[in-house]
Amino acid sequence: MKTTLVLSTALAGMAFAATAQEVNVVSWGGAYEVSQVEAYNKPFTAETGITVNMIAADNPSTPLKAQIEANNVTGDVFDVEVSDAIRLCDEGALVEIDPAMLPAAPDGTPAVEDFIDGALQDCAVANIFWGTVIAFDTTKFSGDKPASAADFFDTEKFPGKRGLPKSPKRTMYLALIADGVPAGEVYDVLATPEGVDRAFAKLDTIKNDVIWWEAGAQPVQLLADGEVVMATGYNGRFFDAMVGEGKPFEIIWDGQYMDMDMFVIPKGAPNPEAAMEYLKFATDTQRLADQAKYIAYGPSRKSSAALVGMYQDGKTEMAPHMPTNPQYLETAVMDDPEFWADHDAEMTERFNSWLASS
Repeated sequence: MKTTLVLSTALAGMAFAATAQEVNVVSWGGAYEVSQVEAYNKPFTAETGITVNMIAADNPSTPLKAQIEANNVTGDVFDVEVSDAIRLCDEGALVEIDPAMLPAAPDGTPAVEDFIDGALQDCAVANIFWGTVIAFDTTKFSGDKPASAADFFDTEKFPGKRGLPKSPKRTMYLALIADGVPAGEVYDVLATPEGVDRAFAKLDTIKNDVIWWEAGAQPVQLLADGEVVMATGYNGRFFDAMVGEGKPFEIIWDGQYMDMDMFVIPKGAPNPEAAMEYLKFATDTQRLADQAKYIAYGPSRKSSAALVGMYQDGKTEMAPHMPTNPQYLETAVMDDPEFWADHDAEMTERFNSWLASS
C-alpha cells in the first residue's frame, strides 16, 4: 500500500512538472530581486525543474491591478505590500491561501504558529520584514552627524537636499515623528484632520529642499551622486550599497517604518499550480533564512531567525543590520495596513494636491 502511495505521488509530481515548466514572479528588482533569485529561485528550479521568470516593477501592485482590470493576468506570483494584499483580497481578485498547506517549521511547529503575527493573511503570505529608514552620506558632514528623524528636517544644522518618496505612506509618518509624536501614537494622530494638517505643516518646512523619488534604487543613487545628503529608502538597498559596494553611507534607525512584503497569487494566473508550489517553497524556514545572506531584511518566520548568520561576504554579521533588531524596534512605526486600505485614496489625493501647490 505504501509503495503504491509513493509511486502515485511520484507520478503526480512528474505530471505536474510536465505541465507547468515555468512560473512568472513579479517583484521589485535591484538587490532585492538578486536575493530572491539566489535564495528562492535557483534552488526551486533545481528541485522542481520549473523555470522562474523574474519581472521587475517599481511597485508590483501597479501591474497586478492593471492586469486584473484588463482581465489579462500574465503574472503568477506578485510581491506586494500588505495593504494592497488586503484590499485586492477583499475585492475577490486573489487566490485564498490555506495556511495548513504551508510547510511546517523544522521542529514540526505548524506554519500558522511559526509565522510572525500579521504575516499570514487570507490571500497572502509574508516573506520579509523591512524598514524605510534614513541614510546619509558621511562625507558631507565634518562635525556633528545627523542621528534622528528630527535632524532630517533640520536643514539649518544639517544643510543640503533631502530625498523622499513621492508617497504619503512613506512621508507623513516621518514628519510626525520629527515633530515629536511617539512612534506608537502616529496612526492615532494621523487618523484626525488635525494630525494630517500637522504632518503637512512639518513637510512644508523642507518642501523646497526635497528631491522626490519613485523607485527603490533611486535614493541610493541620489546619495551616491551627491544630489542629496540624506534620503529615506529601504534598509536593504542602503545595506547593499554600504556593505556590498563600499559606499560611505550610514543608517539612522530612529523612526524607521516597518512593513512586510507578501506573496499573492491572482485569480486567473496562467500557472496557478506552479505558483502555489513556488509560494510554499519560498516561504519555508530555510529559504527565508537564506535570503538574509544577500540582503538585510528580516524573515517572516520565527524559526528562520536562528539560521540567519553571515552576509555572503562571509564576514559581516547580519543581525545588527536587520530592521527587526530589538533596539531599532523601540522607535519603529509599525505599518497599519487596515488604515491604508481604508484611507490611501484620500491621503494620496491630498498629498498630490500638496505637491502641486507652490
